[in-house]
Order: sequence, then C-alpha cells, then structure tokens
Amino acid sequence: MYLKRWRTLRINAGLGQTKIAEILGIQQTVYSRYERGFQTIPLNFLIKLADFYNTSTDYILNLTNEKSSQIFYTNSEPEVLKTILGNCENVIYKNF
Repeated sequence: MYLKRWRTLRINAGLGQTKIAEILGIQQTVYSRYERGFQTIPLNFLIKLADFYNTSTDYILNLTNEKSSQIFYTNSEPEVLKTILGNCENVIYKNF
C-alpha cells in the first residue's frame, strides 16, 4: 500500500508530520489526513513531496520499486503539466 511507503519515507528522513506539513504550507492535521488516507492529496503536494524526497511520484504511490528521482515528460504533454512541474528541481525535458 502506498500509504506505508509514504510514511516510511518521512520516518527514514527523520521528520515528523509537522515538519512535512510546514514544507507543504499546510496544517499538520491536514497532512495527517493525507498520510492516513482519509483525504486525497492534491497533485501539487504529491509532486512537492517527490521532489523533497528526491524520488518519483510513482515510487511514493507504490507503482514502482524504482526510486528514480527524475521526472520525464515530452513536449507533447499539456501545458498544465509543464506549469505544475515547472518548480520542481528534478524535471528532465525530453523530445521524442
């Protein structure tokens, strides 16, 4: 389950929910609901977490065991995706 991996990443980083909530700019109680699966995390927060942990959103969501920190997308992706990913440090632009 992805929630376990998500929590494990935080604990392995030696951080509490309060610190992660601070990084995301939200209250700890809101972050706790995300981490426990009581509320769906917004995509922009998920991307920020992946960037913070230097991993991929797929890894956080347990869709892969590859802890790659690189995010790939092509020029054919919608502009909204480029806007969302624009502030992430680990974005690689590829032309296919």
